[in-house]
Amino acid sequence: MSDNLINAEMKYRKKIAILIISLIVMTFQSFAADPYIMVVAQDGSGDFTSIQAAIDACKSFPDKRITIFIKNGTYHEKVRVPAWNNKLSLIGESAEYTIITYGDYFHKINRGRNSTFFTYTLLVEGNDFYAENLCIENTAGPVGQAVALHVEGDRCVFRNCRLLGHQDTLYAAGEHTRQYYDSCYIEGTTDFIFGAATAFFNHCIIHSKSNSFITAASTPEGKSYGFVFFSSRLTASPGINSVYLGRPWRDYARVTFLRCEMGGHILPCGWDNWSTPSREKTSYFAEYRNTGAGAGISDRVKWCHQLTKKEASRYTPQHIFKSCVPKEPSVQEWTGKKGR
Repeated sequence: MSDNLINAEMKYRKKIAILIISLIVMTFQSFAADPYIMVVAQDGSGDFTSIQAAIDACKSFPDKRITIFIKNGTYHEKVRVPAWNNKLSLIGESAEYTIITYGDYFHKINRGRNSTFFTYTLLVEGNDFYAENLCIENTAGPVGQAVALHVEGDRCVFRNCRLLGHQDTLYAAGEHTRQYYDSCYIEGTTDFIFGAATAFFNHCIIHSKSNSFITAASTPEGKSYGFVFFSSRLTASPGINSVYLGRPWRDYARVTFLRCEMGGHILPCGWDNWSTPSREKTSYFAEYRNTGAGAGISDRVKWCHQLTKKEASRYTPQHIFKSCVPKEPSVQEWTGKKGR
């Protein structure tokens, strides 16, 4: 091959290489400029190095979902998702190593009798929130009320997340909110799942770290459902052997366990009335076909309910979350994995 042909071919290849590089650069620039997709990475390889900074940069009341991808790392942040940041997804690289952590607790906050509600690590106020592959923890330890996750938004979904804490780990709040927890691990000591929300826990692990109470629901009067645990596992740390399924934080608390595996740490009586006998008549605690050493019903308190097959058939997300608003997204849309 002549030198002229070689030179011509080299010039041609150089032009092709420049064109390919230009296209790659343009693609990444386009991705980075996409206001609906962001990346958080502590090493600076993303768009932001903190989760809150990414949330603060999101468009308010967006016309479509905004997704923030979070790379592995321990993020020492107190994170808030405001009401105007709806349709937001936080997707971690892994539930084991994408960690949001903080250590506030009741007496540290010191804001009076309602200090509990300021102790969150992650606060979700926006509707249509979605989280996956995240660890959300409160590291305060056994020092009283210390919330890891506080949810106020409606139609909020948490999938494959780890919620770690001691007392009051998960505050499922809001009289009219619906929350869906799928394949999550939730641990704590006292009342570590509490609040007024209608919440469905599907295939979750509920881990007790002390002899105390799992739930403390405050379901509003007139609500048909409060906390529903379906096909979940109730486990405990070594030496823990006296745990109640729940007690009523307010008069009309509603909690149901269906087809769950209950360890021997669950007390034979199952439930407690929070030293308020009148709540035995107003609260509604129920069970259906649970298994395991702690699932026996012969010594359960007389005021809890054992569901019939027909009654249990109504405990599905579709029925529980059913809304009378015709144009609202279907339950399948906001609890399903598609499009997230």
